[in-house]
Amino acid sequence: MRQDAVRGHLDGLLLAVLEQEPLHGYAIITAVQQRSGGALELRTGTIYPALNRLERVGLLRGVQQSVGERHRRCYELTDAGRKVLAQERTAWQEFTAAIGSVLNPAPAT
Repeated sequence: MRQDAVRGHLDGLLLAVLEQEPLHGYAIITAVQQRSGGALELRTGTIYPALNRLERVGLLRGVQQSVGERHRRCYELTDAGRKVLAQERTAWQEFTAAIGSVLNPAPAT
C-alpha cells in the first residue's frame, strides 16, 4: 500500500494501537503492521514526530521505562486521546460510507 495512503489517518492509527496498552515506538510500528496484515509499514521517521506531537497536545502520555540496560519511552492514551479516538472512528466510518456509496452505488430500482 502506498505510504501516502496513511497520510491524514496516522493519528487515528496510533491512537487505536495504544488503546489497549502502553507501547514503545517499535512495538507501535509492529502492531500497525500486524493489524493491517502487513499492508501498512510505518517508518520511524514518520511515527516519532507524530507521537511527540500527540504528546504535546495532550492526547498521549509518554513515560520512560527501563528494560534491562535499555531505556524506552512508552506511550499511553490520555482521556483526551480516548475522546479523539472515538471521534476518529466516527469520522472514518462516515468517510468510508461516503466513498463506498460512490465506488459501489446501490443498484437503481
